[in-house]
Amino acid sequence: MTPQTINKFKGTGVAIVTPFHREGSIDFKSFESLIEYQIKGGVEYIVFMGTTGESVTLNSDEKNAIIHFGLEIVDNRVPVVIGIGGNNTRQIISDINHTDFTGISAILSVSPYYNKPQPKGIFNHYRAIASECPVPLIMYNVPGRTSSNIDAETTLRIAHELPNVIAVKEASGNLAQCSRIISGKPENFLVISGDDALTLPFMAIGGDGVISVIANAFPAEFSDMVRYCLENNYEKAREIHFKLFDIIETIYSDGSPSGVKALLEIKGLAKNNLRLPLVKVNKAVYNQLSTLNEEFMKG
Repeated sequence: MTPQTINKFKGTGVAIVTPFHREGSIDFKSFESLIEYQIKGGVEYIVFMGTTGESVTLNSDEKNAIIHFGLEIVDNRVPVVIGIGGNNTRQIISDINHTDFTGISAILSVSPYYNKPQPKGIFNHYRAIASECPVPLIMYNVPGRTSSNIDAETTLRIAHELPNVIAVKEASGNLAQCSRIISGKPENFLVISGDDALTLPFMAIGGDGVISVIANAFPAEFSDMVRYCLENNYEKAREIHFKLFDIIETIYSDGSPSGVKALLEIKGLAKNNLRLPLVKVNKAVYNQLSTLNEEFMKG
């Protein structure tokens, strides 16, 4: 993989929410406004249909509609990544084979959940889907959701042996594990934070960026923080980190993406509607987010 391809995914990617109307249909008007807000805010790329996009509650027609609409609005201004993952390897390969990848720069594929595969199974899973995928693949380790950690040894084996897997989104929360991956990875493999609150220390040990939730609401500020980290200007980065830290903690305190959707409504960017089994955050969290946002805006 060329350095030009790899470098597309350094910096800040936003795992964009899928806005819904009250009755549950996709709110494409708000979706367009939110995409424009991200691009204007300076994020390096946008991820559609990740966990934050409530991908598991979208049917195949809705996923195709999101891809086509999102690509049209983005209009090649930033790279686009789409989520294609799950715990059925054959189904993922089928989904890949039935996807039109025109305009799509990469896929984000979560490690198999529920099955709790062995490391050998995880390696063979990614080998199978990477061999069928016509665009680069970003693997996604999020043990809090999958109940299965991709250990450093398995990640490094994938990084060294599967050239179409160009990065890992690491959301284990384990900086020791991340250190082992960063120190042992090949040059053409990125290690991307999956934890907003840990992005600054993650980048201090050599991480390459983040796929962020909080960037939905604060794309300019959070992407500036990440760029400061890439420039080794940690004094400036810390200012933004601490300014956003309480908000970041609060958006996860009663479920995600419930928290960031509440924040987006507070900021007037999208309605606070989710699909079951997700529900809105409780009133106390909503009020806390409103107060924190007001304090942030006052500087």
